[in-house]
Amino acid sequence: MPAAVGCLLLASATLASGGDWAQYRGANHDGICTEELLATWPKKGPRIVWNAPTPGGFSCFSVGGGLACTLVLNGDQEACVALNAATGKQVWSVQLGSSKYDGGGDTGAKDNKGGDGPRSTPTIDGGRVYVLSAQLALFCLDAKTGKEIWKKDLCQELGGKMIRWQNATSPVMDGDLIFVCGGDGGALAAINKKDGSVAWKGSTETLTHASPIVATILGVKQVIFFVKSGLVSVEPATGKELWRYAFSFKVSTAASPVVSGDIVYCAAGYGVGSGAAKIAKSGDKFTATELWRKEGKEALCNHWSTPVCKDGYLYGAFSFKQFGTGPLKCVEVATGKEMWSKDGFGPGGVVLVGNNFLGLSDTGELVLVEASPEGYKELGKFQAVQGKCWNTFAISNGCVYVRSTKEGACLNVSGR
Repeated sequence: MPAAVGCLLLASATLASGGDWAQYRGANHDGICTEELLATWPKKGPRIVWNAPTPGGFSCFSVGGGLACTLVLNGDQEACVALNAATGKQVWSVQLGSSKYDGGGDTGAKDNKGGDGPRSTPTIDGGRVYVLSAQLALFCLDAKTGKEIWKKDLCQELGGKMIRWQNATSPVMDGDLIFVCGGDGGALAAINKKDGSVAWKGSTETLTHASPIVATILGVKQVIFFVKSGLVSVEPATGKELWRYAFSFKVSTAASPVVSGDIVYCAAGYGVGSGAAKIAKSGDKFTATELWRKEGKEALCNHWSTPVCKDGYLYGAFSFKQFGTGPLKCVEVATGKEMWSKDGFGPGGVVLVGNNFLGLSDTGELVLVEASPEGYKELGKFQAVQGKCWNTFAISNGCVYVRSTKEGACLNVSGR
């Protein structure tokens, strides 16, 4: 599809680590890019720097230390591949284990026997790449060579068992700790990134497909897990529980929670819907009070696409199994009020970029939209990749890194 002229008005701040997007949904776990990028797109759209094959699955790119890393299918194995971020050429590939999943999705493979393929996104940090496999094996790999430094079986270590459709969560890191859940009936835990030892083990919960987030609420940094019982917030250093918000579970939960000031939003498909809780603090005690809840098959929900938040409004893909047709929406986070809706997107991913947001549709189309509750205003459109994109993307050092079940691409939006 031909590209349209777009306008990208972005903040002038820079991301941490020189513009790296080194883990799932970025440095602050919120899908927000703070780089200063190209103010307008050329008529033909962003310049394609490179394309590379990325067969199978919905893992995203992480970009750091000159590498763009993601998980792909390699025969009957899932593999972590490291590409040169500037050229797209493969630097190394490491097999992680079996690629057999509990059906669903589209790997892009001819027989599709492997299910949907890898869905976890690697984390790049300090010359290492951290990977969480479908079988809940946490790997630490050398970023230069891919050589294994250490490996941890989370089910065995944390007392859990595998969940349906296997793991889709990503290794979320803050400081020296990686935050994980040990499967069905396993413990919430923090793993030391240096040697893989367990820093702390907390309450027993059942893992969902939603990655945890790290956020600061009312001046207190916390890790928020979206598990089968709902939201559980804990202290990063100790695992001490801060607050809970009960939320229904049915079949699968895959979108991460979203924080807006002292409000936390969450959603799930399969008729569960969405809701938001207001967090309060008195002394050292936190409480979570529900502001609103929308339930049922027609309720507002995010299947596995986590929205972004700006000035109290959510922007993202709000639909359930509306492939190719599901809408982008703007929703007021404090009330659940829908401000506008635009069909034709499907369950793709979004990244906030200053006063606008970029969205990758489930068919690989990149759109630029004004982040305003006043109405849908499309500023640009470009066919970035071919294949299915049930995932989000990375923005690093002036480039957008997108991928599908077939190919990955690097698009230059820096003007350089």
